[in-house]
Amino acid sequence: MTMTLPTAAALIALHDHLLADPAWPGAEPPADDDLWRWVQTNHRCNCQLWAEEDLARRTTVAAAEIAANKRAIDGHNQARNDATERTDELLLVRLGLVDPASAATDAPLSTAPPGARLNSETAGSIIDRLSILALKVHAMRQQSQRADADTQHRATSTAKLTRLAQQRADLGSCLDALLGDAQTGRAYFKVYRQFKMYNDPRFNPALVAEQQARLAAVEFTDGAANRPPASASGQPAGRKP
Repeated sequence: MTMTLPTAAALIALHDHLLADPAWPGAEPPADDDLWRWVQTNHRCNCQLWAEEDLARRTTVAAAEIAANKRAIDGHNQARNDATERTDELLLVRLGLVDPASAATDAPLSTAPPGARLNSETAGSIIDRLSILALKVHAMRQQSQRADADTQHRATSTAKLTRLAQQRADLGSCLDALLGDAQTGRAYFKVYRQFKMYNDPRFNPALVAEQQARLAAVEFTDGAANRPPASASGQPAGRKP
């Protein structure tokens, strides 16, 4: 397995190649190694999120369909964040900047050299942003080529496409610089757990309240079932008034 670091050019090429594949994101091609597999997984989650976000904006369908889109968005977003964190773990292990045994825990142990600059944004997060920019570039290119749109729409889309391409190139340069500095001990980043509370029934206050209400209802039902039947006088059977 190769231990080389990904470059922005290679990531951009992969993102664009996958978006051009008619089978994507339904079918995921084999990856070179675990790191690239998680990069692909992150990109697939972003593609699925993009599609669900479009569907969630519909105005002529039943509310239940929009609710289903929103629930799907939650699931894809959680999976996207998980893939970003896994990408960071593997990059840091490859760079020798984290204790491998702790990399997948909630508190990874950094092994960055003294004096190295801590970068607030992780490499995995930048890769995630590059994936989203690939989707924007892909969609804006389609808009710039729409035969059913007027000339002004295509011209506006073309101008936006140029700006998006510049944003992606700039972000790619930032990733290359971060990984280059990390490789030489001048910079490092950490795995930051997102701890998405809204998806966890233990932490989401609304879901906690629902669970408590369900338990209370069960206790009430069980209590009612265990009470002795009432007599005609309204007192429990066998009890003197």
